[in-house]
Amino acid sequence: MIFTYEKKIYGYECDIYGHMNNANYLTMLEAARSEALSEMGMPVKAFLEMGIQLFVLRYELDYVKALMLEDTVSVKSWCYTMNRLKGFWKQEVYNSAGELCFKAQVIFVHASEGKAKRLPVDVFEHINSFVEPTQEG
Repeated sequence: MIFTYEKKIYGYECDIYGHMNNANYLTMLEAARSEALSEMGMPVKAFLEMGIQLFVLRYELDYVKALMLEDTVSVKSWCYTMNRLKGFWKQEVYNSAGELCFKAQVIFVHASEGKAKRLPVDVFEHINSFVEPTQEG
């Protein structure tokens, strides 16, 4: 399933050129994935209550076109594959004209007490039911 998160770009998030500052992309991606997990019925708080942590192992970021001050953007997020130890997500950001501006891939390691650990089977099966394998790129 592909989840959509919309956000307006504010001045405090921009550089002197009116473009969204590079560091703020990660904040936006985190917010979009957190909302996606909530829509899956697995908000971050639920993971914490189960003693499960989601650690970012790797980001791959492609800046295609600048996000501009006061534009409202759409962030598309989906998990395209997972196993009990890792989750693989893609995210794409579109401006209000519908143009692709940014692409990201993030790999998560599931952990407990700071160490990699497989997800419980029921949690894995629940999240896996939302995997969008046809949207790999």
